[in-house]
Amino acid sequence: MFQLWDNFSKAKLMNLPELKIDGHGHLIPYPHEIPQFMKDQKLFWVCDQGKFMYQGNWKRPITDDSFFLHHKIEWLEKNDIQHEVILNLSQLYCNGLDKKTAYDVIRFQNDFNAKTQKENGSYFTCGFVIQANFIDEAIKEIDRCVHELGLKLVCLPTHYLSDDKQWKSIYNPHTEPIFKYIDELGLAVQIHPYDGEKFIALENQFWRFHLIWMCAQTADAYHFFSSLNYADKFPNTRTCFAHGNQYGQVNIGRRKQGFYGRPDLFEHAAAPESNIFRTNVFFDSIVHDVYSFRLLIDRQTAEQVIAGIDSPYPLGEMESTKDSYPGKVIDEALALGFINKVEHTKIWRENVIDWLYTDEDKEKFISRITN
Repeated sequence: MFQLWDNFSKAKLMNLPELKIDGHGHLIPYPHEIPQFMKDQKLFWVCDQGKFMYQGNWKRPITDDSFFLHHKIEWLEKNDIQHEVILNLSQLYCNGLDKKTAYDVIRFQNDFNAKTQKENGSYFTCGFVIQANFIDEAIKEIDRCVHELGLKLVCLPTHYLSDDKQWKSIYNPHTEPIFKYIDELGLAVQIHPYDGEKFIALENQFWRFHLIWMCAQTADAYHFFSSLNYADKFPNTRTCFAHGNQYGQVNIGRRKQGFYGRPDLFEHAAAPESNIFRTNVFFDSIVHDVYSFRLLIDRQTAEQVIAGIDSPYPLGEMESTKDSYPGKVIDEALALGFINKVEHTKIWRENVIDWLYTDEDKEKFISRITN
């Protein structure tokens, strides 16, 4: 079982009193770094001017220069953030691709993230992605990323597309061998929603899939995570749910009502409340509302919340968005007395490191970011 800070020497950490770590960031490769086959097959590419990202017939404006490496470092320094966790791009979950194509795209994404961490380790800790539909390939890629590339964070979607064209929760019997191996290695996991418009039959209007359905997807994944008791089943895995699992926090009461009102539907399932306050389950702070943040703290305790910005997306806490700046909701919670100063500091610092690393690796991490 991993160790928390009570059993870890804080000497080096205490020399970094202002250390802030953003636990949720993204980075886009420069246009010339993206392989030609990805553009030829319309899998993912960026225009030469760096103004739009593309996938098939879809395109999205690149709304901030900090999507790219050198501007990202400038952005971090400007906002007094010393380190950032770089996740994979959600567009590269590879749902629905054949086995070879998925592996080629995923290998590119993971090599890019590993290069970013190797060359800029004081600024970035990077995750890697797998495609859960292909179990053997996923386990091989986990092994490669951990033992060859030195990455310790697995980025997983809330749902994936199976061979029989069914959208399934990432937590189900098919994927259990993946989680067993992750637990053996003592890795961190980040659960992030995407692709909702591909399996929810609604018109894409008013950004509904990002504003509403991504939150619902995360709550759905958490429903299966907790019902199947993954926190106990895999105690060495430290899991963080994106965007605070905002809807999942509100939904616990309804889930309890269903669990006790219809026990015939929950054979061998864990009670919803039995998964609260787990020390190996974390939630990032990106809920955009201080009263939602208060509920998150009340439900899960401040010890299980990590700072997250979701930079540089406009749904993150970006200073380019009206009335927003990095860490705004954490500061508001402090000002209103929902958290204290010690908790404020831990959300930005110790909690993020507790999620990312085992006790054995924390010393290495502190050494890396101070070099």
